[in-house]
Amino acid sequence: MMQVKSFVFSPFAENTYVLYDETNEAVVIDPGCLQQDEKEKLAKFIADNRLVVKYLLQTHCHLDHVFGSAFVKRKYGVKMYIHKGDLPVLAAVETRAPMWGIQGYEPVEADEFIEEGDVIYFGNSQLDVIYVPGHAPGHVAFVNHAQKLIVSGDVLFKGSIGRYDFPLCNYDDLMNSIYTKLLTLDDDYVVYPGHNDPTTIGQERPDDLRQPALRVCGYR
Repeated sequence: MMQVKSFVFSPFAENTYVLYDETNEAVVIDPGCLQQDEKEKLAKFIADNRLVVKYLLQTHCHLDHVFGSAFVKRKYGVKMYIHKGDLPVLAAVETRAPMWGIQGYEPVEADEFIEEGDVIYFGNSQLDVIYVPGHAPGHVAFVNHAQKLIVSGDVLFKGSIGRYDFPLCNYDDLMNSIYTKLLTLDDDYVVYPGHNDPTTIGQERPDDLRQPALRVCGYR
């Protein structure tokens, strides 16, 4: 059975996830660890649980989701997987980080590209890749249908949605992603978002989501 461990990192309170199962194989999703103590916290959990990291996966490449990506690549000798559509987003992080007062970002490059329909296998677990653009042009989410869970990045939150006022964001694409890719799932799917607490598809299904308030914090 797959386990989900979350960490809240950086001034943007970004959720970093480690998914693992009884085989001790694991994936790291959106490592937002910026400070050394945050990197050590992530590494300690992985070491204490004797996990073997197989993949570094990105839902998208806004700066708060890639602060620790170079560290994870180097520490565990893994490749970084993104959707090709987010290459310009990743390329912009080095110049955008100082605009947000962020020091110490280590640039990172993608190694492999993923797209909708791909399946990530590790241990006895799998994650289906779905393409959910809008908050970022190459945004994906990772779904495990056996346990009914979604790592949604910054598409859908508890009582809110992702921002659509950044460069390369698009409100219509975002809402289409939510309605055609996420809200078509059963109510009991648990959503693990890029910020704040988990929610469920059922909790986020109300009609007024069509006219959401832009309730955001930090960079999300």
